Amino acid sequence: MAPFSIRRLTSSDAEAYRAVRLDGLLKHPEAFGSSYEDEASRPIEVTAERLDSGFVLGAFDSDEKLMGVAGLAIQTATKAKHKGTLWGMYVLPEARGTGLSRLLVDGIIAEARGKVERLLLTVVSSNAAALSLYRKAGFVEYGLEQRALRVDDAYFDEMLMALPL
Repeated sequence: MAPFSIRRLTSSDAEAYRAVRLDGLLKHPEAFGSSYEDEASRPIEVTAERLDSGFVLGAFDSDEKLMGVAGLAIQTATKAKHKGTLWGMYVLPEARGTGLSRLLVDGIIAEARGKVERLLLTVVSSNAAALSLYRKAGFVEYGLEQRALRVDDAYFDEMLMALPL
């Protein structure tokens, strides 16, 4: 495994985060609820604020290049604040197969532990690598949303997964 460092991203990481996020949205539009067009049109200040107000982990290589990201959102509604969501997971192609994805998932789980009882995520059901990663981390499927996402004229199902903490 290549040496990676994992840390919480802040507004000072906005440009690097945006570049990685846009890469994912462009190359894998079926994997995200957001679109490349929407994200690219947002002012960088919105991205910076999202990083400072939320929880997003970044994985950096030995040259301090951002190679992957994953976010954690914790519900704030009284009846749902026992749940968190792993969102926006993406690793640049050149860092895949290095164990980096697992480091990010484990980092999100560690942050969620003690704060929520269940960690949820959705993943496109045809993404075998991601499904395998999440299963190995302890997530289990609890449902399938058919036609959850539409990209142009193609529909994609999403697997609903949960990890009891």
